[in-house]
Order: sequence, then structure tokens, then C-alpha cells
Amino acid sequence: MADFFVIASGTSDTHVRSVAQHVMEEMKHEGMPVHQSEGLTQGGWAFLDFVDCVVHVFHPSLRQFYQLERLWSDAAPLALEPVPQGAR
Repeated sequence: MADFFVIASGTSDTHVRSVAQHVMEEMKHEGMPVHQSEGLTQGGWAFLDFVDCVVHVFHPSLRQFYQLERLWSDAAPLALEPVPQGAR
């Protein structure tokens, strides 16, 4: 199990791949490289395992189909604020 479970959507297969790649690059930059990844070449869904945090990036139709939020409906959601550009 992971401490955090992130579910996100992209607007197209290309966007899903780009979002997943960006998450991997930023996490690596922060010293947390991806432990395992799946689905990056297809683009409809990407799974990134950072051990303590698992990230799913879905095309909207696949997100609706799988409805992972229902599996974790008893978990408390955590709202994230965007990081201002240049504030690292």
C-alpha cells in the first residue's frame, strides 16, 4: 500500500503521456525516481509507482470506466494547491 494515491486526467493520449513524463521528471529532480511505471507508450493510462505514492493519469474515458475513486471512497481527499511558477 502507498501513503498517497493520486488520480489525474489528461485531455488526450498525448497529454496523458506528457503529464506522466513531467511527474516522473519532477519527482526525480526531488530525489524520488519512479520505482515502476506502466502504460506510458499507449497513452490512455499511465501508472507511476514511487513506493509511498502511486500516481494514475487517465484519459477521461478510461478514468470514467475504471472509477478508481470509488475504490478509495472512504479515504480523505487532500486538495493540492498549484506551486507558483519559479517557486521551487
